[in-house]
Amino acid sequence: MSKIAVVVTDLVEDIEYTSPVDALKKEGHEVVTISFAGEKSITGKHGAEIPIDKSIKDADPADFDGLLIPGGFSPDQLRSDQDFVDFTKKFLLADKNVFAICHGPQLFIQTGLVKGRTMTSYLSVQPDLYYAGAVVKDAPVVIDHKLITSRTPDDLPAFNKAITEALK
Repeated sequence: MSKIAVVVTDLVEDIEYTSPVDALKKEGHEVVTISFAGEKSITGKHGAEIPIDKSIKDADPADFDGLLIPGGFSPDQLRSDQDFVDFTKKFLLADKNVFAICHGPQLFIQTGLVKGRTMTSYLSVQPDLYYAGAVVKDAPVVIDHKLITSRTPDDLPAFNKAITEALK
C-alpha cells in the first residue's frame, strides 16, 4: 500500500480533507497529515479538528508515494511558505501521484510547473491556472498522467474513485 502526504493548515475545507483521507485509509493506504511547525492540530472551515502527524520541516517527499492537497483557504496559506512549495515541487518533478481538489491547485502555481499540464479546480482558481500556462478543463475530475484534480465537494465521489484507482 502507498504512503500519502496530506498538506493542510487552518481553514481547510473539512470534507475535502476527511472524504479523500477516509477513502484512502479504507483502501489500506497510510495517510500522514502535514502542517506548519509547531501545529498539533488545525481547525477546518466548518470546525473539524484535524490532528497533525508531522511538521513540514520534518517531512521528506522521498518518504511518500503521493501527495494530497485539499481545498478551502488552506492552499492559499500554504503557497506563501517556501517549504510547502518546495515539498510540492519535488512530488511533481519526481512524477509521483499528486491529487488536489478545489483551491488545492493554487499550490501548483507557486511551483512554476503547471505550464502544459491539464487540470481543473474551483471556478475562481481556473483563470489563475490558465494564466500560469495550464490547460484548464471544467470537469468533475481531470487526470493528467499522475496529476489528478477536481473542482468542488460535489465532485468528491469521482475524485475519491480516481485517486484510489490511481494507487492500485
